[in-house]
Amino acid sequence: MRWLSDETVRHLKRVAEWPDLGETKYRPLEELGRGGMSTVYLAEDTVLGRRVALKVVSTAAARPEIVERMRSEARVIARLEHPGIVPVHDAGMLPDGRVFYAMKRVDGKRLDELSRKMSLPERLRVFQRICEAVAFAHAHGVVHRDLKPENVMIGPFGEVLVMDWGVAKVLAEGAGESFVSPTPEPSSCSTAAGTIIGTLAYMAPEQAEGSNGQVGTAADIYALGAVLHFLLTGRPPFDAGAAERRARGEARLAPVAPRRIDPEVPRPLEAIVLRAMAAEPSQRYATASEVAAEAARFLDGERVLAHREGLFERAGRHFSRYRTPILVVFAYLVARTILFFFARG
Repeated sequence: MRWLSDETVRHLKRVAEWPDLGETKYRPLEELGRGGMSTVYLAEDTVLGRRVALKVVSTAAARPEIVERMRSEARVIARLEHPGIVPVHDAGMLPDGRVFYAMKRVDGKRLDELSRKMSLPERLRVFQRICEAVAFAHAHGVVHRDLKPENVMIGPFGEVLVMDWGVAKVLAEGAGESFVSPTPEPSSCSTAAGTIIGTLAYMAPEQAEGSNGQVGTAADIYALGAVLHFLLTGRPPFDAGAAERRARGEARLAPVAPRRIDPEVPRPLEAIVLRAMAAEPSQRYATASEVAAEAARFLDGERVLAHREGLFERAGRHFSRYRTPILVVFAYLVARTILFFFARG
């Protein structure tokens, strides 16, 4: 008797767990990833001849709330047709009873993996694109609730895609911030105050307190500030210990200022982070577009509104912005002065 290797057994187990796609237009190719409630497969759309990512509930016997959450996630993404958000192509139920949806196959790497190789202007331009996608979602009544560098993909041609809308919240029209959110992941943290949905190191205080009924677009603004914090320092604003303290009731723990981690971080960018991450939602930026505009001001050499400049700082900013014409005028004046003295001699 010949025993099968562990790798062969694992492969056979994965194949046995593959969904039944026999009566669909999809042909499974490989497993891309597995989570608590679903598995993502690379599949071929045999009608259109393209590859797609197929997200399938892990088991046909999934609880009704898990099935509804998958459907809700597909509906949320489908309403957000934006270049920075992965489109949904199809949704339905497979012959084996499992719910699925098909979306664009994204090639690329996560922002947290690439950011260290980027220059500061490149990181800020990516950040602007993230803000634009979030602003679009907010304009359509959707709050992401789990923005972080791991949920942003950078494509091979510079595409910036905000991923993982599985815990997104839809704001009911005419009902302010009220909505019964999709069922949280099994890995979500629970507290006596409620269920924490999202990632503790990046979430707003009201979200960390489990007050999901109070979580609106301001929570995403806070998370955008936390993402910018990571892009400036290479670290989230709360380490594992601080995140756990937030889960235990210190939700309004202040983040570590970026310049305390890296003194080379420009003060105007630190000011953007701290305003976006203000403990009180009313003191944050009003919209994601405003956050993007602040990053654009810094890139263009303009004054960042969240930062109060000193005289020397303002002079330095103007010199950096108008360096070429200033140097040309200076060179001209020097040349005229030299010619003047030569003429007198």
